[in-house]
Amino acid sequence: MAGSDAGQGHSENWTKFVAKCLIGGVVVASSVSMLASYNGAQLQLPIGIQWKRKKKPVRVYMDGCFDMMHYGHCNALRQARALGDQLVVGVVSDAEIIANKGPPVTPLNERMIMVNAVKWVDEVITDAPYAITEEFMKKLFDEYNIDYIIHGDDPCVLPDGTDAYALAKKAGRFKQIKRTEGVSSTDIVGRMLLCVRERSVSDTQNHSSLQRQFSHGHSQKFEDGGSGSGTRVSHFLPTSRRIVQFSNGKGPREDARIVYIDGAFDLFHAGHVEILRLARGLGDFLLVGIHTDQTVSASRGAHRPIMNLHERSLSVLACRYVDEVIIGAPWEVSRDMVTTFNISLVVHGTVAESNDFKKEDGNPYAVPISMGIFKVLESPLDITTTTIIRRIVSNHEAYQKRNEKKAESERRYYEDKTYVSGD
Repeated sequence: MAGSDAGQGHSENWTKFVAKCLIGGVVVASSVSMLASYNGAQLQLPIGIQWKRKKKPVRVYMDGCFDMMHYGHCNALRQARALGDQLVVGVVSDAEIIANKGPPVTPLNERMIMVNAVKWVDEVITDAPYAITEEFMKKLFDEYNIDYIIHGDDPCVLPDGTDAYALAKKAGRFKQIKRTEGVSSTDIVGRMLLCVRERSVSDTQNHSSLQRQFSHGHSQKFEDGGSGSGTRVSHFLPTSRRIVQFSNGKGPREDARIVYIDGAFDLFHAGHVEILRLARGLGDFLLVGIHTDQTVSASRGAHRPIMNLHERSLSVLACRYVDEVIIGAPWEVSRDMVTTFNISLVVHGTVAESNDFKKEDGNPYAVPISMGIFKVLESPLDITTTTIIRRIVSNHEAYQKRNEKKAESERRYYEDKTYVSGD
């Protein structure tokens, strides 16, 4: 009896041991019997079980200023994440940007909010240096366990003319991704500076054409550098593949509480991110409506939007709090729309470009209000697209100088550009 009890106890211990091994990384493989030693006894592993060491995740690092963060930045982060299992992002400090490029439009705290909100980012390092120094590279490898450092195919040159990633390349730990076509922070700042210049030329001029130039890239004089700013209007070529790459590809559960929020989401900024975060917290699925260029122009002026519909859609889709977008959403939220998308709650922030949600007549949210499913959220940040534009206007000369400095390297990149595989 004692021997039987001992055998039973030994069997129970062996069962627990095997269970722990399975949790710790033992996997089912081919039908092979193996012998293992447990407390000195030769025991047979169950058929189909073999030892396998857990694979170390590949960690990749990408840094940047991420000033006026746009879909090009997001696509770079998406590509970087695809080269590893975990993406660590370094955000360059304000002081480093000023020293190397000129004044940033968005301060570090706002840039941190933006980068943390990108759904392909796993970890963020604040106050990263502009150049990869020997000391910082060692820190990346030793403390952050980074395997590879990533950057786009466009050159990143320091004020002294040297390559910012020379050390990483020399160490054999550098990987290149393809730069996203048709946009850069320089371009976007240039679009706003262009608005300022156009207004000063003639207040009676029909400015509606300017927005079309931004959307379709037809402003020849600016492409040729006639303005002296080097501004290139939008050359973004939207494809279904890019939208799919940014999309979550999943619909809501049948019993999901779907929250809806709409807007222009022009020059996607930290204020947008924070209100989307709050909205997502009120349900299981966040649906975002993005208004057409024509709708935005009609409500906010002929010079808006700065970014076209597809550019704005990708920026919103890259946000981790967003589950789905309606590209070209209607201005008014109708009962049919509420039914079609099974919307449980419609929300709007207190900080906005317009106060249409407060109107008694012509309120775009009249239907959800009448249905008792409308809620106004207290916006965490007092930032709008106009806030960003005013920052540019108030420091017009500094940004003009910064753009002119960057224009030459942008021009050389496009002239010398060759095909780079990847997407």
